[in-house]
Amino acid sequence: MKKTLDLKLKPEEAFDEDKFLEIIQKKIKPGTSSGFRIVKRSIDARKASVWIRVQVDIYENEPLPELISYRKEYPNVSQSKQVVIVGAGPAGLFAALRLIEKGIKPIVLERGKDVRSRRRDLAAINKDHKVNPDSNYCFGEGGAGTYSDGKLYTRSKKRGDVQRILEILVAHGARNEILFDAHPHIGTNKLPQIVTALRESILSAGGEVHFEAKVVDIIFKGDELCGVKLVSGEEIKGEGVILATGHSARDIFELLKSRNVAIEAKPFALGVRIEHPQQLIDNIQYSCANDRGPYLPASSYALVNQALVNHAKRGVFSFCMCPGGFIVPAATSPGEIVVNGMSPSRRDSRFANSGIVVAVEINDFKHLQKYEEMAALYFQKEIEQRACTLAGGTQTAPAQRMVDFVENRISSSLLDTSYQPGILSMDMKEVLPGFVAESLRQSFKAFGKKMKGYYTNEAQIIGVESRTSSPVRIPRSKETLEHIDLKRLFPCGEGAGYAGGIVSAAMDGERCAEALMSKYLNITL
Repeated sequence: MKKTLDLKLKPEEAFDEDKFLEIIQKKIKPGTSSGFRIVKRSIDARKASVWIRVQVDIYENEPLPELISYRKEYPNVSQSKQVVIVGAGPAGLFAALRLIEKGIKPIVLERGKDVRSRRRDLAAINKDHKVNPDSNYCFGEGGAGTYSDGKLYTRSKKRGDVQRILEILVAHGARNEILFDAHPHIGTNKLPQIVTALRESILSAGGEVHFEAKVVDIIFKGDELCGVKLVSGEEIKGEGVILATGHSARDIFELLKSRNVAIEAKPFALGVRIEHPQQLIDNIQYSCANDRGPYLPASSYALVNQALVNHAKRGVFSFCMCPGGFIVPAATSPGEIVVNGMSPSRRDSRFANSGIVVAVEINDFKHLQKYEEMAALYFQKEIEQRACTLAGGTQTAPAQRMVDFVENRISSSLLDTSYQPGILSMDMKEVLPGFVAESLRQSFKAFGKKMKGYYTNEAQIIGVESRTSSPVRIPRSKETLEHIDLKRLFPCGEGAGYAGGIVSAAMDGERCAEALMSKYLNITL
């Protein structure tokens, strides 16, 4: 018999394995052969005392169900029909596995390098300020997600099976906790091994994964897409193409436009990274006077505000909050400054950082209308290049203390930072569009009212956070997920404008793989 317990525990009871086991054993009927599974675990910090709420299923006198139902039992697809996948991020990798499960061979093409080789190029950005346009924090095996916070929380639960995605990650080496934590997280130090394991599954089943395989053209057969051309001159053909290139593959958008494949400008968000001492955020969120203690994880936050600028409301929100994390340089070309955040699995940095970004609408870049569908992209690029020029032309990023920014003072000194290339004190209103700067000023004050202590000159903003999502959408049918005009092209994931994170991108990759197989390979799902 299974019974479910809803427990309210102290942090040391929930996170110390011995103490937790002792509590569970007291709940088990004497003389029964039992086991248990944690179903949900979340932190309740709404009051002065922090509690951990844990839901546990106890199985009395019956077998304990297996932890995951997913099995890495793939058919050999080396001689099967093949599908081309452009991009080895979450969308591309999960699309490849889904094709393999149904007996189809994926050929994954990644412009960047494998995770091990990629590390050297990341080090060159941080230490030498050298940006490799094909291997950086956005491009390479695993995509932008590999060197990110590794958060697995998504609101896109109607778009696919979240539990399935989590189980596949566990089957490839992720911690079991992601199956039941309310806000699951892997960590940037763990993601490379998991990405490598996903690649090994693809290869062992007879699929192909090619690195430094940059796509420079698409190949038509009549009114259908039949393949792609690489920078090497090689042509790769298949039953269809899943385009999963990520939100920063600007050359792919340029390619599609030049080949008269429909794309469109879309709204996105732009702002800054803000960095606080992690202990300050812990003190606010956990109501603790000093250290949060050995059991509670580094605390996070989610904030939203409606600023009033030029008689219109403008959405401002936190994005990709990284407790115990680092700010990293995410530029994909020399001459631009882009920042992003990541956290290791232990989230043990002394810094907390988050994107604080402002909604950018189509009307905001009317001055770039000559670029038509690429107008939003050129607006994004314009800000990134301005930040780089004003900060000296390297990867040193412009920065300003928070209160100084709001009160229009240039900071006479800056704080320590996790951003390795370094920061330079500047008036950030010279970097940011006027409506973005004003929206941020209003919102930082508003956030300080929601989180007492958040608004402080012991925090600083670092710019620019501009790659929150793709500034271009590749339109597709809602029913078939196929491009609205070009047959056998399936735009996918963040780069096409249909996902916003590891899990949602992975689910979209699976959906596109299924849609392609259903329409063109007569595979019943």
